Amino acid sequence: MLGVTEPAGIVVLVSGSGTLLQALLDASLDPAYGVRVVAVGADRDDIEGLRRAERAGVETFVCRVRDFADRGAWDEALAGEIASRAPDFVVTAGFMKILGPATLAERTILNTHPALLPSFPGAHAVRDALAHGVKVTGTTAHLVDAGVDTGPILAQRAVEIRADDTEDSLHERIKVEERELLVDLVGRLGRDELPLPGR
Repeated sequence: MLGVTEPAGIVVLVSGSGTLLQALLDASLDPAYGVRVVAVGADRDDIEGLRRAERAGVETFVCRVRDFADRGAWDEALAGEIASRAPDFVVTAGFMKILGPATLAERTILNTHPALLPSFPGAHAVRDALAHGVKVTGTTAHLVDAGVDTGPILAQRAVEIRADDTEDSLHERIKVEERELLVDLVGRLGRDELPLPGR
């Protein structure tokens, strides 16, 4: 039908509870959002992120590092799982593994990070921001490259650090912004309102 376009398909990679995934699943219920989750992959069994996908009727797959001879073989297998779903792009939503060259070559990959990159890359960004004594931190959406949180930055949102903040309280406020930022950005990418570099 004229004027009707298919929603962009995405694969979402998760390692834990899947709250970012849930935000995307909820947003994709609106046909105007322009994106649908075609599959959810994980590096671990028996996690809430996979259960969220199953409850939403979305196909899942698990690709565990320990099931392969080395990281290279795991990376090739993950790339194959993604390729078999032919997504328009991939979103890592709390996926706690560094992706290898085969996966990075497969599709454009979007990630969010709980800090204002390039400050505080790595797995302990919230703790590091508190320890450093900064007054503002936040969340960053960026493209994934071969480094750790070094890819091109697409968007950021700031979160003020309060005097009584703990790592948990600060992280919870960052997560609110992170979910909103991710949902907005993925929708805009899916609707071609924000062209991806190189597309």
